[in-house]
Amino acid sequence: MSVSDRLPTMTDADLQTLKANAERLQTSGVPAQQRAAVELLPLIEAELAGRPAKAARTVRAVKPVSAVKAAKPAKKTKAAAQAAE
Repeated sequence: MSVSDRLPTMTDADLQTLKANAERLQTSGVPAQQRAAVELLPLIEAELAGRPAKAARTVRAVKPVSAVKAAKPAKKTKAAAQAAE
């Protein structure tokens, strides 16, 4: 599986790191790395650009909580009950 095939499965943080590395290799890498970076950068940028749109489509409505249940008081231990007497 090539790096470009893995882009959709990568996290936003991983994509940002990959983009930074590709930008660096585009100028300072050996020729093979430069070519790979030039090919990969547009794909990374397109994937990142599509992320907010994907997130907006998958947001679900959340039902409001009508009432919050009160926490039950903790049961007294035998020692606490004896101390209260």
